[in-house]
Amino acid sequence: MSAQTHTADSVLSIDDTLAKFDPVMGLEVHVELNTNTKMFCGCATEFGADPNTQVCPICLGLPGALPVVNAMGVESAIRIGLALNCEIASWCRFARKNYFYPDMPKNFQTSQYDEPIAFEGYLDVDLDDGTTYRVEIERAHMEEDTGKSLHVGGSTGRIQGADYSLVDYNRAGIPLIEIVTKPLTGAGERAPEIARAYVSVLRDLLKALGVSDVRMEQGSMRCDANVSLRPKAGDGATSAEQLAVPLGTRTETKNVNSLRSVERAVRYEMTRHAAVLDAGGSITQETRHWHEDTGVTTAGRPKSDADDYRYFPEPDLVPAAPDAAWVEELRATLPEPPAERRKRLQADWGYSDLEMRDVINAGAIEAIEETIAAGASASAARKWWGGEIARRANKADVAITEMGVTPADIAELDGLVRDGRLNDAMARQVMEGVLNGEGSPTAVADARGLELVQDDGALEAAVDKVIAANTDMADKVRGGKVQAAGALIGQVMKEMKGQADAAKARELILARLLPS
Repeated sequence: MSAQTHTADSVLSIDDTLAKFDPVMGLEVHVELNTNTKMFCGCATEFGADPNTQVCPICLGLPGALPVVNAMGVESAIRIGLALNCEIASWCRFARKNYFYPDMPKNFQTSQYDEPIAFEGYLDVDLDDGTTYRVEIERAHMEEDTGKSLHVGGSTGRIQGADYSLVDYNRAGIPLIEIVTKPLTGAGERAPEIARAYVSVLRDLLKALGVSDVRMEQGSMRCDANVSLRPKAGDGATSAEQLAVPLGTRTETKNVNSLRSVERAVRYEMTRHAAVLDAGGSITQETRHWHEDTGVTTAGRPKSDADDYRYFPEPDLVPAAPDAAWVEELRATLPEPPAERRKRLQADWGYSDLEMRDVINAGAIEAIEETIAAGASASAARKWWGGEIARRANKADVAITEMGVTPADIAELDGLVRDGRLNDAMARQVMEGVLNGEGSPTAVADARGLELVQDDGALEAAVDKVIAANTDMADKVRGGKVQAAGALIGQVMKEMKGQADAAKARELILARLLPS
């Protein structure tokens, strides 16, 4: 199927959607743990290995192969549950979730059903306007990932239009934690924003815990977005009356793998549902596929309810019964919550709310923290990471840490400026060289011959020459218009080929033109 055939269904405008319906969401986030081995066997979990080279009789589901629980997987699950303010089960079991799919070598997934390891939690999400929305967590449970189907031929990588399909079982058995929210209500027009913010905050939390690399583009963190609409209770209805209106039929948009796509997919499904319901139709309970290129979803398969999976306790695995003392030991290992850490760092660095928001959006917090630790000022670290580096990274669609510049480079460049070797214009030229792979800041400055002229006599001669050539501008300064000195400073910098100290040039100009 070509990208052009992923056309949008009929949609209602977002304003009309919200005027007639109340959106309800449920978000299911799957997180691959960064354990060295799989959840129930000793196979490696390295991403990108050749297909079917990280498999064994256990993760392939061969007869007679018996699983063993990965202790680090259980520990990571408990730490995630604690960070999400969940209760931790003192005893829980694994279950078999039965369904057939080509990437399921056992024809069932080892998961947890009615006895998750963590349950009844919450995560507070700060929105851009400073308000906080509390996301209630229903459960966080352990399970294993499936294999991966590779559809060959066609133009989209999906099964539609493919010539044939292959299956890579390397991913089968990798430890997963599935984090399931309770229905998110009362969000109204902010539902798409809240969905994105929740996944973003959750990603930051999991990264801080060190349990996953949360690389959404590689599939180690994926979001399934459940959306339904229910009619508005009417003008003047209380929130309690609106909550009493029955929930609508939901759809589940599977494996959304970027923050931007989570927001777009929720908004699209809201407006698609609204168009169907407004026309007198009914919503089909189904999975949907998100298409990044066209910004639409398309139908997948009818969505089963839990009973259809015929869950039953896994007979080959003993229950998990974490000791209460061990749970408390793990609680003591939790890092500072990311939101609290950001507030502390903002205060330490002296950034405004807008400056800190730009830093967060650029994904530069860790880089700036390391740069300051390497000796740079907070303002210089923000200037470089949030400016030129972020601009280039955004254009190349990569993380700022992939631009070939290190915190040590920024600290070194800042040191060259503070020591008086470089001015700001020279520093920008040096940064360009570093970004182009020409070497360290000092090496680039040396190779390009960039260094402020330290000869005061040469600078004084340039100032006298510029004043003599620009008598009108000099007279304005003599008359008290000090800001006019800026044009003279620019001429001095031009005369010195950019290698003058602008601050020192200003001092000399004012000393010559203004009476003491």
